[in-house]
Amino acid sequence: MINFKPFKSTYLFLFLMLNFQLISCAQKKEVQESKLNVQSLKKEVLEIKTGAAQTNLYLNLLKGKNVAVVANQTSILSVLERAEVAPNVMGSKKVTHHLVDYLYSYNGINVKKVFAPEHGFRGKADAGEVVKDGFDTKTGLPIVSLYGKNKKPSAAQLAGIDVVVFDIQDVGARFYTYISSLHYVMEACAEAGIELIVLDRPNPNGHYIDGPVLELAHTSFVGMHKVPVVYGMTIGEYGQMINGEKWLKNGMQCNLKVIPLENYTHQTAYSLPIKPSPNLPNDKSINLYPSLCFFEGTNVSAGRGTEMQFQIYGSPFLTKSNFTFTPQANEGAKYPKFKNQLCYGENLQEIGNLSKIDLSFLIKAYKQNTSKDFFNNFFTKLAGTKKLQEQIEKGISEQEIRKTWQKDLNAFKLVRSKYLIYK
Repeated sequence: MINFKPFKSTYLFLFLMLNFQLISCAQKKEVQESKLNVQSLKKEVLEIKTGAAQTNLYLNLLKGKNVAVVANQTSILSVLERAEVAPNVMGSKKVTHHLVDYLYSYNGINVKKVFAPEHGFRGKADAGEVVKDGFDTKTGLPIVSLYGKNKKPSAAQLAGIDVVVFDIQDVGARFYTYISSLHYVMEACAEAGIELIVLDRPNPNGHYIDGPVLELAHTSFVGMHKVPVVYGMTIGEYGQMINGEKWLKNGMQCNLKVIPLENYTHQTAYSLPIKPSPNLPNDKSINLYPSLCFFEGTNVSAGRGTEMQFQIYGSPFLTKSNFTFTPQANEGAKYPKFKNQLCYGENLQEIGNLSKIDLSFLIKAYKQNTSKDFFNNFFTKLAGTKKLQEQIEKGISEQEIRKTWQKDLNAFKLVRSKYLIYK
């Protein structure tokens, strides 16, 4: 008879070795996958560094020079500073400063004045309100308004200035006037032979390109360039496009330097730490702004005079609905449209984030409107064309309207591609 005991031991040994190898391979795979997941997670949570925060890239460019700063309440930066964390123990912590305060206190940099855009240096003025010149209470620096009659720094205002620093948070819509202020600052610097440094910031609506492209016949401060309503560029990229396309007066070009962002792409979500203007209080309002700002050119309110600005719309002239609001004077809206009047409309706070301009709200409101005066003259300036109003009045569908934008959008994308800093 054959003795199977040695064979059994051999089979058992081979079986155990095979299982051990399988387990070992599985464990190695788990470890490798775990490492990949950690690397992926690290990649996802990398903090965006604004141009302002990268002081190593621009402070040396300002030392020993007379500096003017174009800034508002969004011009902040966080830097590591030494701090006492325990008795006789020193550590470091991140401290947030306003750019003007930081540069003013920095040894060897001579900040001479501040230029303030629409809404003012501290960002509390109404949209369209004339911002007066004055002095900053904290630093004593003179503040020169770039809104109202004086949209462009004069030669006298730039006298003795060696370099201008521009640091303002944009929201990526053509009718948001900070890019118009950038244009005029670039033009003034080009005329005076002064270098301009733009500290770049993320565009919270930088993930898409949409809307009618401006026709130059309808150029205004809410639309200065042949770009769509949503152009998908940071303010630094946009400045490069103004320069490269020679959009400044007489085709001049500015001595422009952009301090770029770190860890940013156009698809990177970005939540603004500070309101960019009084009536854009949160991420939802910023996301809806390119779609709802058209209501500024109609007899419909976009929520100014409430705490839900650019997240709702309504009017006394719309069909009665369950959602109502009554605009009241508040910070950023001293005289809101339909003040103290009951408005019927729609609350959009719970809808998903948009990756295109949504005309459905505008078309719906037009169809419900009981007044004969729905559009006003400002609408064409916002749209940058008369065609959009005509299309809505003719009852053309949103889908068909969007088709009429495509040729111009494709042409713009080719121009845009030449000036991109980020993917």
